[in-house]
Amino acid sequence: MPDYSNLSVLIVDPNQSMRASVHNMLTQVNITKVDQAVSAATAIRALTSKSYDVILCEYDLGTSADGAGQDGQQLLEDLRHHKVIGPGAIFVMLTSEGVYSKVVSAAELLPTDYILKPFTVDVLSQRIGRALERRAVFLPVYQLIGQGRAREAIDICLRNEAAQPRYAIDYARLRAEVLASLGRHADAEQAYTGILNLKTLGWAQLGQARAVYALGRLADAEALLRELLAGNPKFIAAYDLLAQLLRDQDKDADAKQVLEDAVALSPHMVRRLRNLGDVALASGDVAGAEKAYKQVVAKAKYSEFRDPADHVNLVRALVHKGDAAGAASVVRDLERSMRSTASVEVCRCYASSMVKQLNGDTDGAAAELAKAMEKLAEATGMSANLKLGLAHSCLETRLDEQAEALFNQLIANPNSGVDAEQVTALCKQAGRQDIAKRYVQTQEQAVDGAVREAAALSRSGDIRGAVAVLQDTLQRYPDHTDLWSVSVTTMLRLIGELGWDAQLATQCTMLMRRMREHNPQHPLLPGLLAQYATARQKAAANPTPSPAESS
Repeated sequence: MPDYSNLSVLIVDPNQSMRASVHNMLTQVNITKVDQAVSAATAIRALTSKSYDVILCEYDLGTSADGAGQDGQQLLEDLRHHKVIGPGAIFVMLTSEGVYSKVVSAAELLPTDYILKPFTVDVLSQRIGRALERRAVFLPVYQLIGQGRAREAIDICLRNEAAQPRYAIDYARLRAEVLASLGRHADAEQAYTGILNLKTLGWAQLGQARAVYALGRLADAEALLRELLAGNPKFIAAYDLLAQLLRDQDKDADAKQVLEDAVALSPHMVRRLRNLGDVALASGDVAGAEKAYKQVVAKAKYSEFRDPADHVNLVRALVHKGDAAGAASVVRDLERSMRSTASVEVCRCYASSMVKQLNGDTDGAAAELAKAMEKLAEATGMSANLKLGLAHSCLETRLDEQAEALFNQLIANPNSGVDAEQVTALCKQAGRQDIAKRYVQTQEQAVDGAVREAAALSRSGDIRGAVAVLQDTLQRYPDHTDLWSVSVTTMLRLIGELGWDAQLATQCTMLMRRMREHNPQHPLLPGLLAQYATARQKAAANPTPSPAESS
């Protein structure tokens, strides 16, 4: 029997007798470093403070107060999403055969293994051994990823897909995920397509759709997702991406229906309920938004990942409804139930300002907003959505300087997902056409300045610098049509001088696709397409790695 004496194990199960039984089995195989958790919340607390070699988690975590109906699959997704456990963590799900048959084909994120109940000590020992063996196989790749050496990880995966056929699909999946994380979505799409040519797997179909979506081919991505859901209607993660895709096309009502279908199948995932509330409010379904946000506040009450912005969202829905008393009650609950931090104070002041505004106390609303803005610099984890809401309220109360500061901060941050077009639309929504007009002028000046700077860099021979300037400007103003052709021209010149660059080529194709969609008769498009084709043929004839590929 292998020596397991150095292993540490966390048992997650609400049933005391089951925890004792599993603990006893572990003792029989010489595993004595064992901790226990009775719910998702206590498991998260344990894993936040200490790492374990193995996590043995019951699928059905019950409906106790702090479990809030969460199951083991949702706990696993939370742990991964919030990076509490790494990709090399061993997470084994304990479940019945009936539950296993429903879950295994419906989840994108699978545990390391499943153990069907009832099981013996020999089965438990064998599965732990198998999981350890698997971790040892992939550990070198996980370590490279953790060290930021993603391209080396890709190379190892590619070699081992052929060298270790037993794990070929696992290596291919890992390679595809790393490619996507590097923004090499065309390569990721190709990797997922290769997997699907071998076997139809839900997670590979979703990965393929994600890559296609990232490449801007929304119609293709939607078709792939609907095909996936037609064959596997319980593959919940596909609903989330489909809803996001529909929202990108301003189809909020359709997105809301998709999320409602997902919530009907999986009613306890807080992030999905939060998205449903957002979409419902955006589509004018105030009652639906109120219902979703109330569930979020209730389910997150005992969560380790509780967010004070959930109370703000509920207040926003109640204010839209005109329920001042209900909104004020939610503000009081926020004050009582969450420890005071800068983030909580921002949310409390913002929520309070909305209530005061509804009650006609404009001065009081402005004072609360000013407090929120003062605390914002100290706060952490404030979402772009919340900051946009704050800016909107600032505009309504004529705190223009604060609103513009927030807008500039969001636009300057490429990770915010906020662009100048959204800012302009929000200004118009707040009835501030003057600010909207000013932003359009600012945008034109910024784009013109960037194009001039890029041109000067190009003339001096610094093509890479010119591309960097244009890429930065595209992140801030992705819908500015004048930028597209200038950027493609400069990027193709860089490819021509320094060699093929997959990421740059992908960006070129996305921009040219947008040019065609915006104006099929664009006079520069044929020439740019011809330049791209020439560069690709040259790269195929001389397959040397580009600087981006070899770094």
